[in-house]
Amino acid sequence: MERDKLFFRCVLLHYFDLKKSAAETHRLLAEIYGESVPSETVCRDWFRRFKSGDCNVHDKQRTGQPKKFEDEQLQALLEENPAQTLKECLNNSKSINKLFYDVYKLWERFRKKENGSHMN
Repeated sequence: MERDKLFFRCVLLHYFDLKKSAAETHRLLAEIYGESVPSETVCRDWFRRFKSGDCNVHDKQRTGQPKKFEDEQLQALLEENPAQTLKECLNNSKSINKLFYDVYKLWERFRKKENGSHMN
């Protein structure tokens, strides 16, 4: 799903660079890919973003209330000490399965790689 969003955003940026309109781009994408394309409103929003000079196709970090974890023990650990990192929570919780930890490690590597690529 995330890969599809990124693909379509890159395509939107390409058509924006070709001076196509958001409506025309949406129509072309719908002809090629069917119903799985972003809505015309989403296309307009991205074109507006590109026009403002922001051509980053990745989601912006959102502010607001953090999501609650579904794992009750992990949630309890977070509520006990909200300043601890996810890694500390994972190390402190015996109920977290290995898959979750592996996903966290992959995310850490991706985050470090992304942060490193912006340090030019």
